[in-house]
Amino acid sequence: MKIKLLALAFLCAMPFAAWAQEVHYQPNWPSLNKRHTPQWFDQAKFGIFIHWGVYSVPAFADPHAQGGEAYAEWYWNHMHNKNGPTWAFHVRNYGENFRYQDFAGQFKAEVYNPDQWAELFAESGAKYIVLTSKHHEGFCLWPCPASWNWNSVDVGPHQDLAGELSKAVVAHGLKMGFYYSLYEWYNPLYLQHSESYVTQHMIPQMKDLVERYHPSILWTDGEWEQPSSYWHSTDFLAWLFNDSPVKDDVVINDRWGKETRGVDGGFYTSEYGLRHGQEVAYTSVHKWEECQGIGKSFGYNRMETASDYKSAGQLIHLLVDTVSKGGNLLLDIGPTADGRIPVIMQERLLQIGQ
Repeated sequence: MKIKLLALAFLCAMPFAAWAQEVHYQPNWPSLNKRHTPQWFDQAKFGIFIHWGVYSVPAFADPHAQGGEAYAEWYWNHMHNKNGPTWAFHVRNYGENFRYQDFAGQFKAEVYNPDQWAELFAESGAKYIVLTSKHHEGFCLWPCPASWNWNSVDVGPHQDLAGELSKAVVAHGLKMGFYYSLYEWYNPLYLQHSESYVTQHMIPQMKDLVERYHPSILWTDGEWEQPSSYWHSTDFLAWLFNDSPVKDDVVINDRWGKETRGVDGGFYTSEYGLRHGQEVAYTSVHKWEECQGIGKSFGYNRMETASDYKSAGQLIHLLVDTVSKGGNLLLDIGPTADGRIPVIMQERLLQIGQ
């Protein structure tokens, strides 16, 4: 017995990493799914989603439309429906020859104050932040080498918006994460179904985000058009969990291929209470997260009125109901193109914090 106690005391005196067997994850779902979501995420309960980008300039969608048609961040995609409200709005205000890309020069973020944002988030009671580093239109909010002249440093604000917010958020004691769209609507490589889109564009972008900013969350989206094998998701995640600088802390969601949502990855996701258009009834068996906007759109929509926004009471009930069922709430705000968080959104966040 003395020998066993001495051995135990010796092990306890050693650094954990020196004697614990390190898990090495293989690039397949059975292996990757064995990794538990880090405990901090379950304890956090409440996060803030931020949809901000070139689409914040036109900031338009029909708030009375169904589902994604009410999302202002889908502006470029909606422009292609020549019978839809977005194209009519575009022609009326900008003209038929004004391209979506031309909005980039008007996305200036001239009053952006990341410290002010972070202070607001902390006062709301949120514990983590998820910023859209790149949405489906491919515009990056950081100086991404794989997106020359289509990022916030080369054009528009000429600022590293993601990096500045990450620094401010961490300084206020919150966890910083990034949303990242796997696909890009009109990237020529993606439209050609070229593997080089994934290997030379997408994967390098995600690795650059991780290595540059050390995020605590990687929140992927746009996975639904292709299986996870096309996106090389398991290869990337094996690197993320085994070799990346955030391998022990990082949290991921379940949007890694058209077959993975609610099945593979990290925490499961629902959006306005739906997954793939179907109502979901989550339990606490597997960690999950619900995301919603304060209004009907994720990106800022100038067409929304006060009646389109949830009241503080509704949002607090949503948070309590979600947490009581084992979930987290990721509540979205949509800043304006000049870098302001609309006052009604600030008010709601402060009311939740109070």
